[in-house]
Amino acid sequence: QVQLVESGGGLVQPGGSLRLSCVASGNIHDISHMHMGWYRQTPGKERELVALSLSAGKLNYADSVKGRFTISRDNAKNSVYLQMNSLKPEDTAVYYCNGVEITREYWGQGTQVEVSS
Repeated sequence: QVQLVESGGGLVQPGGSLRLSCVASGNIHDISHMHMGWYRQTPGKERELVALSLSAGKLNYADSVKGRFTISRDNAKNSVYLQMNSLKPEDTAVYYCNGVEITREYWGQGTQVEVSS
């Protein structure tokens, strides 16, 4: 079993920045073989993909965050990050870390991000 723990959420003013972190632990050597991603969800809406880091290195972003958010990973530290710049009120959501192996998928507990003046 693999556990994912997010951190770094909080309250920030519009235009500000936050950096989310996700650390994987448990029955895992490292995350190099895993696809790692960040999703977000607001009340009453489905969880949506924000950014994806594939194990082969390709990165994908939702159109709404392109140019503002950057996903990165440090396989040696079993960590994935989401740098969020130029934050907007519509970025307010619970952000979840996601990890996918060949046959299994893991989710973190989520971290709240609120963008408000």
